[in-house]
Order: sequence, then structure tokens, then C-alpha cells
Amino acid sequence: MLYMTNYKTTLLLLVVLLAAFAPAGAQMMKPFKLSEVELLPGVFSQAQQTDMRYMLSLDADRLLAPYLREAGLSPKKENYPNWENTGLDGHIGGHYLSALSNMYAATSNKQMNQRLDYMLSELKRCQEKTGTGYIGGTPGGAKMWSDIEAGHIKSDTFALNEKWVPLYNIHKIFAGLRDAYLIAGKDDAKEILIKLTDYVDRVSSHLSDDQIQTMLFSEHGGLNEIFADVAFITGDKKYLTLAQRYSHLMLLRPLIEHVDNLTGLHANMQIPKAVGFQRVAELSGDASYADAARFFWQTVVSHRTVVIGGNSVQEHFNPIDNYKPMIAGIAGPETCNTYNMLKLSRHLFEYDGESKYIDFYERATYNHILSSQHPVRGGFVYYTSMRPRHYRVYSQPQINMWCCVGSGMENHGKYGELIYSHSDHNLFVNLFIPSRLTWTDKGMVIAQETKFPDDEVSRITIEKVATQRVTINVRVPSWVDAGKFQIKINGKVESLEAKPGSYVSLERTWKKGDIIEVHLPMKLTYEQMPDGSNFVAFLHGPIVLAAKTDSGEKLNYLGTENQFGGYRASGTMYPMDEAPSVRLQSADLSALIIPLKGKTQTFSALKLITQPKYQNLELVPFYKVHDSRYVIYWPLTQN
Repeated sequence: MLYMTNYKTTLLLLVVLLAAFAPAGAQMMKPFKLSEVELLPGVFSQAQQTDMRYMLSLDADRLLAPYLREAGLSPKKENYPNWENTGLDGHIGGHYLSALSNMYAATSNKQMNQRLDYMLSELKRCQEKTGTGYIGGTPGGAKMWSDIEAGHIKSDTFALNEKWVPLYNIHKIFAGLRDAYLIAGKDDAKEILIKLTDYVDRVSSHLSDDQIQTMLFSEHGGLNEIFADVAFITGDKKYLTLAQRYSHLMLLRPLIEHVDNLTGLHANMQIPKAVGFQRVAELSGDASYADAARFFWQTVVSHRTVVIGGNSVQEHFNPIDNYKPMIAGIAGPETCNTYNMLKLSRHLFEYDGESKYIDFYERATYNHILSSQHPVRGGFVYYTSMRPRHYRVYSQPQINMWCCVGSGMENHGKYGELIYSHSDHNLFVNLFIPSRLTWTDKGMVIAQETKFPDDEVSRITIEKVATQRVTINVRVPSWVDAGKFQIKINGKVESLEAKPGSYVSLERTWKKGDIIEVHLPMKLTYEQMPDGSNFVAFLHGPIVLAAKTDSGEKLNYLGTENQFGGYRASGTMYPMDEAPSVRLQSADLSALIIPLKGKTQTFSALKLITQPKYQNLELVPFYKVHDSRYVIYWPLTQN
């Protein structure tokens, strides 16, 4: 009861601050809190529970060990291995705070709350011991910051003052504290966060803008986003100034001019910066920052993203006219990249209201994020290979501490963040995921029951409603067969114009028990590689179809310690010239890809595949493919 009182007080304070700190442009869409959206039974709730089990298998004291050590306190247990004791010490601890905050808000799980409270109490103890406001896990981090304050700065892409990306590392604890306050309502997190921000602000006050830009050459996550959020939380614009100083001009300036200089850049170093540009724009009203964020999103999604919604080869943006490395190599899209692109998409949707952001969000969520966690054992994927007949590696909780483990724990706890949005008396149904929404401000509860994409119908029931007149806006996805899209209310077909890539508005005084049926007919389509080369992938609606191959072969699919940290699927690479190829004899894919009776979302590829030995392969949703080699992109032959 005490927690709920503090949480409500916190939310009221945030509303007041938002009104005082609003930019010139109005926010078109407002999010619901994770605590207002409950996942109902389905693949997403299963993924949420699998993630929670993984999180509970971790030892908070081992994650906290680097912070206690650097504060001069005795760690209760030793560091975790892998990236957690080789220089990036503490980064998973920051992600863990965010993951706990998401999961607690989404599920009200007591163990998540207890873990979060414990983590914060220990971090507060560390901060009190340092006496400066600093907390961090980077070995020798306090000394490094002192050297920086004195003007001694040596920056490289993956190093700062000869330490492994310490700004990226500290960004994770910043983000964890921010989320613990804004998402989970923890006042202690706010106090620690502001003191840590003040520490960096004091150091930065001794540096010129050029010196800070030199620092930002090193990977630094989304520090500009965090400082903008602290400005929002406190109402103090000095933190917004800090956010602008920590915005990397090397990326920002070309984007403002609509120049794409991304080729060759480390992809996940850039995406968080763009999220920060958008956040600065939201709070400052600076249209140039917003324009930069939009252009970044557009060029990445339109020219640098493969069919599953992911991007990058070997972690870098490859040339837009040459995707051979994507097919030939094993290090395909990195999960962290998509985690951050979803964050950028959410911000842009909420402020622009364009459904294209939801189209991308949906595609990437189903085909990359959902597929990046093993559905039974748990464990997260770093690289999703696009090479035909290759496979993926999954993390193990006591061994692997990659970046994609940290963001992976966050991903599966926040599926409820964008299923619904609202604006005044408008409710927007963005995604077709089984869930129950409690719209507290309107006294309205709705339940969405669906087996989508295994079934093409989503049923929305009004379980509770006050007297206000509410317009329910249902998304008409860009992939839908518009001629067959249909909405029924209480069994009666509604006469409406459904334009793919928009919303249909259902305005009436709703009553308890009203049922909205949304029929979402899916088409079979194909996409070539972004460079137009002769490789094709197949989709059913927004769902990428893949084929399991060589399932009987033993795979080293669990991340183990090796020279790469365990995150590369470094087993045998099968020859490209032996990959199964397809022939598109007809523009009508429904004549070539045949649904198999008795199997949901399963198709025969017999009429597509040219080689007889592969003609028994079945096409299934990629997110259901695990523990197997697979094909997503098929060589296209004219023979």
C-alpha cells in the first residue's frame, strides 16, 4: 500500500513537470504504463515468463560486485565472467535494473520488486561511500573521470583513456536508474540518478565543447537521451543543456542536412544517439534534432534493414548497394540494434502519429525480437545470421554477459508498451497481441483475445466503461488485404473505408459487453534484399517465413567461452552454391506456397524449390524456428 501511494505521487509529479516542460509541438500519441497492460495467454506472455525465469537465475550480488569494488566496499560475491570481468564490468547490472523495472511494472511480480529494491539499496550504499555522486563498474572508473576533468582525454571507437567503452558502460546504469524511477516508481532511483548526473555535469563543466565531442568519438550509448530525461524528471533545463552537449555532432550535422553517411559506422553506436536526438527535440522543441531523428529512422529502415527488421553486418552498416556480406557472413543483424530501433520508432510514433512506425515495430518485434529468445530454455541471440543453412547461438545465464543479454532481458518484459496508445478521448489499438488494457483515467477496461498470426481475427471486448464517449481507432496494417479487411461490432459488419497504413475510427458510446471483431486477412508476399540482389524472403502478412534445414545435425548452439565470447555461431559454414534455391514461376504466390492442412502457419514450398532433395521443406514463421539451421533468404534462379 505504501508503494502504491508513492507511485501515484510520483506519477502526479511527472504530469505536473510535463506540463511545465512541454515543447512547442504537441505529443500526438500518449503511451500507457506497462502496469496498465496485462499480457494474456499467447507467445508473448510465454516469452515474458521465460525471460523472468532467466532473470531470476542470475545472482544480484555477482552483478553488483563491480560497483562495490569500485566504491571501495567488499563485494559479497565475485564478478560474473565473460564481458563482466574483462573491462565492461557492471554493464549487465544496469540492464538488469531496467529489466526488473519493466517486468515488475508489467507483472507485479514480488520477486522482481524485491530484486529491484535490493539492487537500489546496494547502489545507494556505493554512492554514499564514494561521496562524490559517482557510481560505476568500470575498473578504475573514478580515476578515469578525474583525468578527464583535468583535460586528459584519449578517445577511440571502442575505448576512452584506454578503457573499454566506459561511457557506454555508465550509460547502462544511468538508464537502469531512470527506468527504476519512471517505470517502477522507485524514489531512491531518482535520488541516485540525479546525484550521478550532477557528478558528470560537474566534470563536464571543466571541459570545452570540443573536448566533449572528442570523448563522444568513443561508444557512449544514449547519454544525451538520459540527460534529457533527467531534465524532464527534475524540470531543470541545465540537464537539457548537458544533453545537447553530449549529442554527437559528427552524426547529427549530416542527418540535419539529410545526408546518409552511415556506411561503415558501427550501427549500435549510432542508433542510441538518434533516440537521444528525438528526446532532445521533444523537450526543447528544436525541429532540427527531430528532423535528424526522422531522417535517420527513414534511411535505416528503407535502405539498411533486412526482412526481419534487423540491420548491420559484423555490427556495422554495410553499403546500401552491396548486401553480399549479409548473405555470405554469419554475423547478421545484432539484436541490440533492433532493441534501439524499436525505442526510436516508439518515440517517433508518439510524436508524429504515423502508422509506418508501428508497421516497422510490429515486423521487428515478431521476426527479430521474439525470435531472439529460446522459447523453452531461455537465452538470448546476439547475431541472427541471414546466411542460408546457418544457425544461431543462445546465451547461458551464468556464462554469457554480452550486450544482447542485457538488452534481451529488457526486450521480453516490455511487450505491452505499444499495444495501445491514447490521445484525449481516442484509444488506439496498434498491435494485435492478446492483452487486457486498464485505462485508468477513463475507467475503461478492454480485453483483446487473439491467436494472431495463427488466426486472422482479433476480438476486443469492452469489460468496463464509464459514461464518456470514446473513439476506438483500430490500425489497418500496411500488409493487410484491404479488400477483405473487416470490422464487426456485436456481430454486425461496419461500413467503413479501410486504407492500409492508417486507422479506422469507431466512435460511439460504448457499453459493457460490446465486442469488436477485427478480421486481418494476410497475403503472401516476397521481398528481395535491400540492394535488389537475387535473394528473396517470403512473408505471410507481417510474418517472415523460414525453413528448418539439417535439423538432425548436432549444433553447438549454446554460447560458450571462446575467442569471440561465445556469441558467434562459429560452426561449419555450408557452401553457398549448395543452398536451396527457388524459382518464381508466377507472380501469384498463393499458387506456389500452399497451406498444409492441420498445421497452423505452415506452408509447402514444393512448387518453389528447384532442387528435389529440398522439396519437402516446410515454410513456418521464423520466430518458431529454434535449434536448427534455417533458410530465410533464398537464392533466386531463372532456370
